[in-house]
Amino acid sequence: MHLSLRSLVPVAILIGVVLSAAVRASGPAAAPSGATLTILFDNTSRQDGCAAGWGFSALVEGIGRTILFDAGAEEGIFRQNVDTLGADLARVDLVFISHDHGDHTGGLNVMLERKKGVPVLVPAGARAALLTDIRAKGSPATAVKDWQAIVPGVWSTGDLGQAIHEQALVVDTPRGLVVITGCAHPGIVSMLDAVKAARKKNIDTVLGGFHLNQTPADAVDAIISRFKALGVQRVGATHCTGDAATGQFRKAFGAGFIELGVGAKLSL
Repeated sequence: MHLSLRSLVPVAILIGVVLSAAVRASGPAAAPSGATLTILFDNTSRQDGCAAGWGFSALVEGIGRTILFDAGAEEGIFRQNVDTLGADLARVDLVFISHDHGDHTGGLNVMLERKKGVPVLVPAGARAALLTDIRAKGSPATAVKDWQAIVPGVWSTGDLGQAIHEQALVVDTPRGLVVITGCAHPGIVSMLDAVKAARKKNIDTVLGGFHLNQTPADAVDAIISRFKALGVQRVGATHCTGDAATGQFRKAFGAGFIELGVGAKLSL
């Protein structure tokens, strides 16, 4: 589908179609089958020919829509990794920006060049300039404030946090909910509590940056305990989680710890 920004009314219609607006958060969930996540940008690389960089991006497929979650920090690295991994950005149906920081939006121009008119979701607290820039490049941009269904079984948490506004992507799977975060600036436990309260279903897997780079070890242990109290079985901690905190998660979850990094591909 080729989408373009022509006027306010067509934009509203196009966004409504892509987001399946008739499927609200209160509606029935349909667990996706064969959903996968591929890391395109991360602090470490697991694939020859791919470069690491401070930032995060992932491609989510097999959920009824192909979603680009964030776009890393640098256009050159993002483009190199996308091409090396053979990720076809022309197949992306929706771009999901977790928060308005350069290490998550730096490669966005590459995406908008390769799929003209692709809709972009940003949290409501993002800078107006970000939405203006996206729209100037011909893509509809929507600021998401509240819990939002994207397709059956896939949601945005809506805008969470105060100082730094962020949204997480939630995918319903047969094992339970999968929560994908960019940096978890509002607090990873607070974000998971919000998901649990909204969906009233167990959280099986949490992936992404947890923003624990300078968090004391005892505080990280308390966060890990809260993860387990919520029923979390699998964790892929990366990016701004920090090496020390990532090591604590790796030890605590054992076989349930998922090693991420550019090129990592996992089944959801």
